[in-house]
Amino acid sequence: MQIGPRYKKARYLGAPVFRKTQTQKFAMRSQKKTKVRRGRGGKSEYGQQLLEKQKARYSYGVSSGQFTNYVKKALKSTGDNSRNLLKLLEGRLDNIVLRANFALSRFAARQMVSHGHIMVNDKIVTIPSYEVKIGDKISIREGSKKKGIFTDLDQNLINLQTPEWIKVDTKKREIAIASEPSVDMSELLFDVRSVLEFYTR
Repeated sequence: MQIGPRYKKARYLGAPVFRKTQTQKFAMRSQKKTKVRRGRGGKSEYGQQLLEKQKARYSYGVSSGQFTNYVKKALKSTGDNSRNLLKLLEGRLDNIVLRANFALSRFAARQMVSHGHIMVNDKIVTIPSYEVKIGDKISIREGSKKKGIFTDLDQNLINLQTPEWIKVDTKKREIAIASEPSVDMSELLFDVRSVLEFYTR
């Protein structure tokens, strides 16, 4: 197995934040490293919060500046700040493309969007961070359907499992946003409340 920058970054964070690190082999190595860290003494509260922030940022593949803006927006919104932040991150167009298995990695999803292969309500959108809304229909541009990046799409859509707020028509290859973006916090690779504490300390 080739140890690249992303693998090393994921090992440092102690979480499989990249698709290529979501393997049993990585999990075993990560557990060993965690035990070594505990033996040497844990991180400070600030250090742990910073680590959680990095996990969150890499989990969604956004820059530090983008992530900070999402947090600021979440904190200004009414309601539960944790859910506000997750709603913003989950509602990104590139995340929708990934969640629907149109792409198998965040990088691929971002490329699909930025290269003009994805449409929202029959209009080409080339901004990966585009914020979807309830009722939006996401589809593949007609001229892109036979591109190599979509060769295995039908196979990828077999046994598809998506969050309840995303509906996928596998025959039409279309995605519909049925309700507000959300995620089960128990499935996250990071502690969202710890992330928010980092920004409000």
